[in-house]
Amino acid sequence: MKRGEVRSDIAWATPTKVVIHGLDLCEQIVGQLDFGQMAFLQIFARLPRDADELRMFNAMMVILVEHGITPSTLATRMTYCGAPEAVQASVAAGLLGLGSVFVGSLDNAARMLQEAIPDSMQPGDIGVLARRIVADHRARKEIIPGVGHPFHKPVDPRTEALFRVAKETGYYGPYAELMTAIGAEAERVTGRVLPVNVTAAMAAVASQMGVAWQVCRGLAVAARAVGLVGHVIEEMKRPMADELYLRIEHEASQHLLPRE
Repeated sequence: MKRGEVRSDIAWATPTKVVIHGLDLCEQIVGQLDFGQMAFLQIFARLPRDADELRMFNAMMVILVEHGITPSTLATRMTYCGAPEAVQASVAAGLLGLGSVFVGSLDNAARMLQEAIPDSMQPGDIGVLARRIVADHRARKEIIPGVGHPFHKPVDPRTEALFRVAKETGYYGPYAELMTAIGAEAERVTGRVLPVNVTAAMAAVASQMGVAWQVCRGLAVAARAVGLVGHVIEEMKRPMADELYLRIEHEASQHLLPRE
């Protein structure tokens, strides 16, 4: 049986040179490209076509870097408390906590949008699609990905900010329109306040930029990793994990203490 070819087109290196997607790291990248451009190069295997594409990509990536004390940042801080010698483990712990509830719903929202509109040039009737999607999820008793937020109500300000940039750069297209329509339909049929959240907005923009839904969660992971490094640094300077651990241990075991 003939074996498949083992090949990567991302980069190659010699003792004197590193080339990434055809660009010399030391001569054409270092000091020339910023972090956003480098991330774009890795994901799309090319540089941004123009300033608007780069601005949209940067806006999409920075929107999820930070959101305060969340389960993922707590996991990072707690892990650092127990293993301060392994910063990478602390960041990894926070990233492992990204899933369908926090940050990681991005891929589910992108899948919903891309399956509804396989070709952005032929979106069909957005209203019909939105009603069908909401009805299907309600029939299955499933949460609609990207709709609703426990804290940001009646709107998620990050969604408004990202969609504003999308409109200014030309990336507010049928995916964003469909996501907005889904949110409105969900609110109509449930009578509840269900804002389109930031992961849905990011999913719509990523879909418009041609990112496959299967890797959309990777964008969120890459963005949040930067924020988690910031939490490690703050934990070094002003620890909170020890206090949280001791307080929770004390409160959780109070019912086991003998009554006086």
